[in-house]
Amino acid sequence: MKFIETPLKGAYVVEQEPFSDARGYFARAYCSDELASVGATYDFVQANMSGNVSAGTLRGLHYQDETAPEAKLLRCINGAIYDVIVDMRPDSKTRYKWFGIELTAENRKAILVPPLFAHAYLSLTDGAEVFYQTSHAYAPGTERGVRWDDPGIGIKWPAPVTDVSDKDRNWPDIEI
Repeated sequence: MKFIETPLKGAYVVEQEPFSDARGYFARAYCSDELASVGATYDFVQANMSGNVSAGTLRGLHYQDETAPEAKLLRCINGAIYDVIVDMRPDSKTRYKWFGIELTAENRKAILVPPLFAHAYLSLTDGAEVFYQTSHAYAPGTERGVRWDDPGIGIKWPAPVTDVSDKDRNWPDIEI
C-alpha cells in the first residue's frame, strides 16, 4: 500500500500496489501494520456499503463528535465518486479546509479519513457503490454535520448535485 499525504494532516490517499500476472492482480486493500507506519493506529470495528441509483447523489457532510470519534477507510467499488473531507478539529491549523479526490472502481484509490473530519461524496456515475470501514460504531447521538454547500467552506463540486437528503440539506452553516 502506498500512502500519499493530503494537505490536511493525518488524511491520506491510499493507493494499492498490485501484483499482476496473466490471471489478473492481487493487492492489499487493508493492512493494520502498513497503516501504523503512517501513524494511523485505528481498530476498524464496522464495515458499511452505500449504493446510489443516480449520478448527482450527494451523501454528507457527516462526522461523529469527540465522544465517539470515527476514522474511515473508504473506497469506491463500482462506478465513480468525488470524495470530500473537511477538517473539523478545533485546534487544527487547517480547520474548515477541505480536500477532494475522485475515487473510482478503476483507479482503486481509497481515502483514510481521520476522526473529527466531516466526510461526503458525490456520485459521478449511476450505480456508484462505496465500501468503507469505521473505527467506531455509528452512535446517533454524536452525529454532527455541515451543509454540503456551506459558503464558509466553499467546496467546488465537479458535477451538479441533484439529490440530497433533507437531513444533509438542513445542516447548519459553520461559524467562522
